[in-house]
Amino acid sequence: MSKLQAARTGRVLALWCALGAAAFVLLPWYLPQNLSLLQSIGGVFGGTDTASGAVHALRHGRPWLLIGAVGLLMAAVSLVLLPAGRAQGRGLVLGAALGLAGLLGSGFAIGATGWAFEALNTRFGELPQGQYGIGLGGALVLLSLLVLLGAGLARMGAFRGDVFVAAAVVFCGALLALFVALPVLRALSGAAFTEDGALSAQAIVERIGNERVWGLGCLAGGGRCGVAWNTLWLALLTAAGTTVMGTAIALLSERGARRLGKPLNVLALLPIITPPFVVGLGLILLFGRAGLANQFMEWAFGIEPTRWFYGVFGIWLAQMFAFTPIAFMIMRGVVQGIAPSLEEAAQTLRASRTRTFMTVTLPLLKPGLANAFLVGFIESIADFGNPIIVGGQYAVLSTEIFFAIVGAQYDQGRAASLALILTVFALAVFVLQRKVLGTASYTTVSGKGDAGLPMPLPTPVRRSVVALALPWLAFTVVVYLFAFAGGFVQTWGRDYTPTLAHFRTAFDLQWGEHGLVWAGSAWNSLFTTLKLAGVAAPICAFIGLLIAWLLARTQFRGQGAFEFGALLAFAIPGTVLGVSYVLAFNVPPFELTGTGLVIVLCFVFRNLPVGVRAGTAAFKQLDPSLDEASAVLRAGTFTTLRRVVLPLLKPALVAALVYSFVRSMTTVSAVIFLVTAENELATTYIIGRVGNGDYGVALAYCTVLIVLMSLATALIQALVGERKLGRRAA
Repeated sequence: MSKLQAARTGRVLALWCALGAAAFVLLPWYLPQNLSLLQSIGGVFGGTDTASGAVHALRHGRPWLLIGAVGLLMAAVSLVLLPAGRAQGRGLVLGAALGLAGLLGSGFAIGATGWAFEALNTRFGELPQGQYGIGLGGALVLLSLLVLLGAGLARMGAFRGDVFVAAAVVFCGALLALFVALPVLRALSGAAFTEDGALSAQAIVERIGNERVWGLGCLAGGGRCGVAWNTLWLALLTAAGTTVMGTAIALLSERGARRLGKPLNVLALLPIITPPFVVGLGLILLFGRAGLANQFMEWAFGIEPTRWFYGVFGIWLAQMFAFTPIAFMIMRGVVQGIAPSLEEAAQTLRASRTRTFMTVTLPLLKPGLANAFLVGFIESIADFGNPIIVGGQYAVLSTEIFFAIVGAQYDQGRAASLALILTVFALAVFVLQRKVLGTASYTTVSGKGDAGLPMPLPTPVRRSVVALALPWLAFTVVVYLFAFAGGFVQTWGRDYTPTLAHFRTAFDLQWGEHGLVWAGSAWNSLFTTLKLAGVAAPICAFIGLLIAWLLARTQFRGQGAFEFGALLAFAIPGTVLGVSYVLAFNVPPFELTGTGLVIVLCFVFRNLPVGVRAGTAAFKQLDPSLDEASAVLRAGTFTTLRRVVLPLLKPALVAALVYSFVRSMTTVSAVIFLVTAENELATTYIIGRVGNGDYGVALAYCTVLIVLMSLATALIQALVGERKLGRRAA
């Protein structure tokens, strides 16, 4: 590191020390109840609800908070008195570690009324003061200490001395530990406890090793398979199907007729911007016992209607609708990134287009295919909405977990045991994916000019892609036409009189004495959902792509666990994640239950894996020499990311932003236990209407959501734009 870079880094670290000190003195330390941030800042030197950390420590009987200030002071002294090097690094690590250990240790040990554990109460006596959940001041102090800890590790030689990389690894690792590992382990730990709270290894064996879970009757030629095998079989079918279909649509969009590119993108993304209720209802209207398909079979051939659709085929078809867009978004960026010069080189050596596609193009799609398969598999095993709606008697682990939590039995231990099986399945496929990709290079985007034209699809491949993609997209349109029609008729199935009454009920606008009145019953939930999803989406995309970059461009101990941690929240059903957030964040030091913030955090870390996988697939195509060339020109790591890498990741950025926003708008299971009267979401409003039998208003709301999310998706794509790879247009 040059002296100029060292001086610049030192100034940045000094600013982090100053930020931590300012937060300790000038911002509310605890999260105030029923007060906005502006209201609470006005009382930082006053009462216990809004006081800063310094005031709490010196005036309100909470001296343990001074440990954080001492840690910041030690780090600042090291920066001022010691030159950049190992000695300064040791000072930074010591100060930051002391501050973090003191604040987090006291945070978990001291609750709202005193010691959180009876053993501490017995050992040290009762505390006169307790404490509440950490607020903005405490969060910024912890963040500053994390950055200083990473900087200290870099100064000591870790992470090749790169302060930005070290701070990013420590920061992301802390986020994954706090908002993924802690709540998930809190929920899964219930598998090892009996109903009376005693630790027992036998409890896990009894809950997991039974006929209901692992029954092998179907493999022996009779009876039913257990729910674990049902889940695994369905997940493999769904992952394979969505990967193939997403790849076909991506190839047709990028290598087929250019005029069809934008319409194909819109149709391919339609299912992902739809509330989960719509696809299931549309499929039932088509294939259910009273659906059009059964009615036609009875009219044409005299076949009596049955429930043939409900089961593994129905779940698989619904999951294909739900998860194909994710595979498409991942594969579209990978297909775009293939360098035409590689295909032209093969054709120059007299390879046919078919041989070129099979030996050059298809192998270069391998990172995208592996990541799309992994995401499809994990989405399938964690999905419970589609199995409940169209599963019939076909039981899977996610539905068993759901009924164990919300059913009359409320067996949290059994739910945790079944969720543990899902986690093992996800880990197994994750390890398999890493072995498939191995250490092979898939670089196709380098700093060299590449003005070649992408090779048109070979005729057999083009015919196969068209035969797969176009009927699927047409089928998508049919399903949605049937589903949307319910919002524009009086009562579906009985009275088909056209009406807009359902829209007026939900979204009525009136002009009152004091101006415009949002009179519809759905406005509040819509505004709340848009606000929370709008906050969560950019945070999710930023963290996801940052983690992807760390995985692709750095090497450090524990990298495999770090990568799997980013997928862990995806591997368990949303209901389990929601319950785990309630359990983990219902007490100090992170007392967030009942706030909008806990919903935003759930959105971010539930949707994080798609950004990570899309970014990982994209980074596999970027030549590391681009980063190295920027470093040679004396650009820092952050500058390289902003000016060189990020512009080449635009497809992955769009995928992360679009997915995180629309899934935040349409998710149900993960937030069903987190919503409150003040933070009602669109999907909980829709589910409430469905529960009351008011399908017209529910479908009208779905129609409005789809229009809004289509506009949001188009806006995201317009703002981010397309990456420019210096290639000629066809």
